[in-house]
Amino acid sequence: MYIRGDHAELVVGGRLDVRSAADARTVLHSAVDDGVGDLVLDLSELDSWDATGLGVIMGVHRRAGRCGRRLVLRDVPPQMQRLLVATRLHRILAIEGGIGVESLPRV
Repeated sequence: MYIRGDHAELVVGGRLDVRSAADARTVLHSAVDDGVGDLVLDLSELDSWDATGLGVIMGVHRRAGRCGRRLVLRDVPPQMQRLLVATRLHRILAIEGGIGVESLPRV
């Protein structure tokens, strides 16, 4: 897992899972704390996430809200879009361009 960028826009790549969650949480919380306005997470290079990784995203979402910021997900890969829909988190998280639920492949 890697994260690059600044306090306004970050690119998250690799796997966001139980092994990388602590490091990701630290970097993302610092980005929230050090910036203002929207924090955009570009997920176009993210290979996968598990429940722990999704928990990190939700924790960052809550922290951003407490800091008067908004977490925005950009370029969410289709398999991760399906997970957001299945967990109904697509209704809570800000997703740039939204998710076309009807266009997602069925599993």
